[in-house]
Amino acid sequence: MNSAFETMRKPTVNLGVGVGLRSQHYRDFLNAPVAIDWLEVHSENYFGDGGYDLHVLQQLRQDYPISLHGVGLALGSAVGYSAYNDAHLQKLHLLVQRIQPALISEHLCWGAVTGRHLNDLLPLPLRQDALELICERVDQIQNLLQRSVLIENVSTYLRFAQDEMSEAEFLVQLAKRTGCGILLDVNNLYVNQHNHGEDALAALRHFSGLPQGVIGEIHLAGHLRTDDCLIDHHGCELAPEVWDLYQTTCSLLGTEIPVLIEWDTDIPALPVLLAEAAKATHYRDAARANIINASSVSNSISAAHHG
Repeated sequence: MNSAFETMRKPTVNLGVGVGLRSQHYRDFLNAPVAIDWLEVHSENYFGDGGYDLHVLQQLRQDYPISLHGVGLALGSAVGYSAYNDAHLQKLHLLVQRIQPALISEHLCWGAVTGRHLNDLLPLPLRQDALELICERVDQIQNLLQRSVLIENVSTYLRFAQDEMSEAEFLVQLAKRTGCGILLDVNNLYVNQHNHGEDALAALRHFSGLPQGVIGEIHLAGHLRTDDCLIDHHGCELAPEVWDLYQTTCSLLGTEIPVLIEWDTDIPALPVLLAEAAKATHYRDAARANIINASSVSNSISAAHHG
């Protein structure tokens, strides 16, 4: 595998707290400065060679760092991948050249078969053969873009009986072998903990052993509670349990990782998104204060011991 990107990866740039840019809020951002640190868009919405969407993005990139978040590469698809994705990758390459984003990301999933894209983020079997395939695909993307990309853990509603490792273990191996980064979706961790009985804290501890910069972004979103499971629908405010898990994430992984509020369905007025972003700042700062206090106590104990 190509490990060149291991040496190319830069320490995480502390972009702060961002929100997803949606067309409903174009006018808000164009009319006046908005108190937000950065913006994330779905790459595929800006693949057109011109048009209003691309025009808005090119305007806003002058004032806000931009993250390109892909939802259509279907990296783990085993059949019919190349014909679809060669064209897709070329469009992504052109968009990266136009926008010069701060971050680029995709999902750990599959979603394409010969002649058809299924328009969903379907779970991979977490096995060694799937890891080999994903490593090959990530190498392909990074070699084309000449950039390290982030791969996101996904919410799932089933697990394969043949799984050989956890999703966290899979992503850690992927990062080590390709030099890619990880986009850590905290809501997905919580959803999968509820749906499958997985341990979100165990996953965070697994990620905590990675070098600085490997966890390159955090996603926060709302979920829908049904009688059968939790659904990652990105259509409401975050649950208190997810905020608590985010604060724990900051405590274990650090408080300098860029964090994004995702909201993709039933999109509210912009002030609602900004209020969620303010909550993210609050929980991040609380975790930072706890880390500083713990360090001060530890130093005091150490000084007293040596005194």
